Parts: sequence; C-alpha cells; structure tokens
Amino acid sequence: MLKRRISYLLARMIHPRLAVIVHDLVMIWAGWLISRALSVSGTQGLETPLKAFLLPEIPLILLIQGGVFWLTGLYRGLWRFASLPDLWNLFKGAVLGTVLVLLALWLTGSSLLMNHPQLMVLYPVALVIFLGAPRLLFRSWKDATRAERQAHARTRTVILGAGHTGVALLRELQRSGAYQVLGFLDDDKALRGARIHGVRLLGNIQALPRLSEEMAVQLAIIALPAASNEQMQRVVRICEQAGVEFKTLPSLSDLGKPVTPSRLDDLKNVALEDLLGRQAVALDWQSLHTSFAGRQVLITGGGGSIGSELARLVAELEPAGMTILEQSEYNLYRIEMELRNSYPELPIHYQLGDVTDVATIEYLLTTRLPDVILHAAAYKHLPMLQGQVREAFVNNVLGTRRLAQAALTHQVASFVLISTDKAVNPSNVMGASKRIAELYCESLNGQGETRFLTVRFGNVLNSTGSVVPLFKEQIKRGGPVTVTHPDISRYFMTLHEASALILQAATLGQGGEIYVLDMGEPVSIRFLAEQLIRLHGQQPERDIKITYTGLRPGEKLHEELFHAQETLQPTRHPKILLARAQAIDSAHLYRLLDQAEQASNDYALPQLEQLLHSIIADIDFANGGGKSSH
Repeated sequence: MLKRRISYLLARMIHPRLAVIVHDLVMIWAGWLISRALSVSGTQGLETPLKAFLLPEIPLILLIQGGVFWLTGLYRGLWRFASLPDLWNLFKGAVLGTVLVLLALWLTGSSLLMNHPQLMVLYPVALVIFLGAPRLLFRSWKDATRAERQAHARTRTVILGAGHTGVALLRELQRSGAYQVLGFLDDDKALRGARIHGVRLLGNIQALPRLSEEMAVQLAIIALPAASNEQMQRVVRICEQAGVEFKTLPSLSDLGKPVTPSRLDDLKNVALEDLLGRQAVALDWQSLHTSFAGRQVLITGGGGSIGSELARLVAELEPAGMTILEQSEYNLYRIEMELRNSYPELPIHYQLGDVTDVATIEYLLTTRLPDVILHAAAYKHLPMLQGQVREAFVNNVLGTRRLAQAALTHQVASFVLISTDKAVNPSNVMGASKRIAELYCESLNGQGETRFLTVRFGNVLNSTGSVVPLFKEQIKRGGPVTVTHPDISRYFMTLHEASALILQAATLGQGGEIYVLDMGEPVSIRFLAEQLIRLHGQQPERDIKITYTGLRPGEKLHEELFHAQETLQPTRHPKILLARAQAIDSAHLYRLLDQAEQASNDYALPQLEQLLHSIIADIDFANGGGKSSH
C-alpha cells in the first residue's frame, strides 16, 4: 500500500509540464550564458560566462523570464502540437522577459546593460532558438512517428487494373484513410512507369506474388469490371499464389443500368459468378417499361429464387399492382417483408396458395385481373422428382394447364411460362413435365386473346436446390465435395441475368414462341467445385477432396438448349434466340393429358409414367423434338 502511494506521489510530481519547465529554465540559463559570452569581447568574455552561473543575476533572470512565460500561457500547450502561434507567443515572451530582466538589472545597479547593449538583441534571439527548436523538433518527431504508426495500421493495398474504375477506386481509398495504396498493377504495356495521382504503376499483374513479399501487401482489389471469365480466373489464381486477401468490384453495369463501381461499399469477395465471366445484360428498358408500367402482374412461385427476383424487377417498372402466389409460407413471408420495405407505395397482394388449386386460380384472376402472368411455380429438383412422378406431373403439368386455361378464359393479355434446358430431349421426369408444359402452352396460343410465350434457360447460380449451395455446405463441413461425373457440364446464368432476360423476352413476339436464352458456354461442374473450394481459401484435393458418385437416374452428361429440329432465329435482343418447331397435334395432346390426369387421380404411378413417356414420344418427337430416352 505504501509503495503504491509513493508511486502515485511520484507520478503526480513528475508531470510532463514540470519536465518542460525544467527544460525551459535550463535553456534560459544557457541562452543568457551564451548571449553574455558573445557580448563580452576577448578572453575575459569567454571566462566570465563560465563563472556567471554563481552570480546573483542568474536566479533573478530565471525568476523573471520563467514567470513571463508562465503568464503568457506558454505551458498550457503541448509540445506535440507546437505550431507557429506557439513560436509567436515564445517570441513575445522572450522580448518582454528581456525588457524586464534588463530593467531589473538596471534597478539593482548592474552596469551590464550599459557596457553591453547588444544583449538586448542576442538574448531574445537565443531564447527563441533554444526554446523553439526543441519544440519544433519534438513536434516533427511525433508527427513522423504517428504517420508511421498510421501507415502501419492502414491496410497495405494494391489495385489490379489502372483503368477508369481503378483510378476512381484510388480516390475513394485515399479519401477513406484506412488504406495505404502501394501502387497499381496492370498488363497494359503503355502504362509502364506511369504515375496516377502520385501512385506508381508497379508492373503487370503477374508480378503480384513477388511484390506481395517485397512490399508486405495485405489486400489486392481487382478493378477489372470488363474482364472475361478466363481473365478473371487468371487474376484470382495469381492472388491465391501471392497469398494475399483479394476483393473485387461489381461489373460496370447492373442489368443494363450504369453504376459507380468505385465506392468502398461496393467492395466484395470474389464470387463464383465473377469467375464465370457472365457479361452484363443490356436491356431495352423503354420496351420493358411500356410492357409492364400501369399493368397488373401475377407471379406464381413468387417466393422462389426466380420468382422473387422477377418480383423485384417488375416492382421497378411501375406496374399498377402485383400479385404474388406462393405455396411456401416462409418464402411468401420473406418476399413480402422485403417488398413492403423497398416498395411501400406499390399495391401488392400476397396469396398463400397452389397453382393446382382451381379455386385459388379463379379467385386471383377474377379479383386481381392480371394483364401479365409470369408462371415460375414448379418443382425442379431432378433426382427427387425421379421418384415423385405424380407430384411432378400435378405441379408442373396440371398446375400449368389449369393456370394457362384460366388465363385464356379470362383473356389475360400475356402468359409467360418459365421453362428449363432439361425440357429438351428430356431424360428425366422433371424435364418431361416441363416439356409437356411447353407443348400445352404452345397448343393454346391462337385460341383466344392471350399471348402464350415460353422462356427456356439453364441453371441459375445459387438458386434454391442447385448444386452451388450444396457444394458450399459440403465445403463448410470440410468435404468431400461430390460431383457425379468428371466430365459433366451445365449451362449457368446469374439470377439477375436470367430474370432480366425473362422480362425482356416477355416483350417480344406475337405468341406461341419459345425463347431460348443465350447461356454462353457450358461450365464443367468439376471446375465449379474447384473454384468454390479456392474461393473458400482452400485447395482442391489437398484441403477438400472431390469425389465422383456417378450419374444419377435421369441425369445427362451434357444438357441441350434446343431440339435438333428446332429452327433457331435471332431476335432484336442479342441474348435471346427464337426456337420455332412444327405444329402440335393439340387434340392428341389433350387426350393423353386427360388420361394422365385420371391416372394421377387414381394414383396409378406406372400408368402415369408411361403416359408421360407417350406424350414426349408421340407429340414431341412427332413435332421434331428428337428422340426421348426417358
């Protein structure tokens, strides 16, 4: 206890300002000593100052000069904040102190002033130098130390890409103060040796692994919004080799709308869609607005991946109102909370129900009077539906039949069926059910005022039940990641792209068309698995194993987007193709559908499966769809 008390008293006594006062008194003494030495000529002048500290004038000078500095507020400030105003106060205190010191010496009868008047100049100059220089040096040292500390605390960053996006990002990083931008890396040889806003171009992107060691790089930001999938994959591999954290910016446009991808809020981890290189979709927003503004829109399956994204996009187009039909209570709740928050003024009706329920369909079409129906409701899990043929038929076929027939009866202007590439030469129950839904909608076109359209596309990244969420969960558990076959491939789109093109396709054609979205090149599922593992900071086979389980029943090695006999034609949108086929024997189709519905009601599963096969073989094959292996 006594030891603690003594430590406290010492801490109180040894105050930083006490040290400053002691320092200043020593400097006053030294300043007077040197000034007096310079004022007295000859050898005596050099000896006298050495003895002067024993004379009574020194305490007098320390008392007067120290008191003046105290009264002028010199000790209220801190050295680490010393500035020109402090030096001005110091100068005024030195001049005033000199006058008072010399006056005191004169009053005490000293002849020093009379014999050496140059003291009036030398002494205040010496004071300003002896007291000001240490303060400024201390301030400079503290500033340098703080700057070094701040620089060390800031994230040491390089920007990959010195284009417009990279330069805009640089300004944001510099403004934030949280990043120390070491330089740019860019493969453009014309930029070699350039400086952009004072920041050097350090070399090409390939140099990142070397520079990361030499410069202790902590973060690489990929500012290459127009990079292709191959370029993006290469850059990510280089970042992984360098062992640095890497982030990226969104593409230069979002569904055709310009954005500013330079805000720090836009920085994000590299996602799988960045590596697939899907180019931004340029949409005809004028035609979309014309088609949906002021219209009532019904979206079935509006709580699912595609349905909810369609709802978000339609809400942007100023419809008169929107109805969302969803059989999942949770999905409906989730999209309702989101849309109520984002579009509080838009009239939206949320209906919990099923497209197979005739009463629900009649109620919605009678009370909500939709002008456009976007039919996204469907069962789509391929392996599960192989053992659930009745449920696949009821939901995907009968649900579409009842909704489409009601749309025709109520003279809905447009009916858009959202289909899948698995409907082409179907080898599984899910694909067969979607192809039959396509055929039925084609058959209805021209029978009334309703314009029936089908939009066909492949897999959607990160959609519910797709392979990507499965892989992520397997990686989270530590593996293994299961791939059915080393060579299996699929077409992929982002959710934004697929939904935007569905709406765009809805503005095309006169009815009866099947629109096929340009899916680009098929993507190896093994490649997807490997990239997802790397994006989780691990290495395939070393950290996470990939195992091959074999193709599942009904699963193809490679999917197709159109039948061999379908005639593909371009449309006014470069990413939407028109697939035309021969006329359908509607009467035969309806007879088979009636029989299949009866088999469903009787729960005659073998008969129902055989009827699905017959519809594909008799109707689709006769229509030029090719041979089915279902």
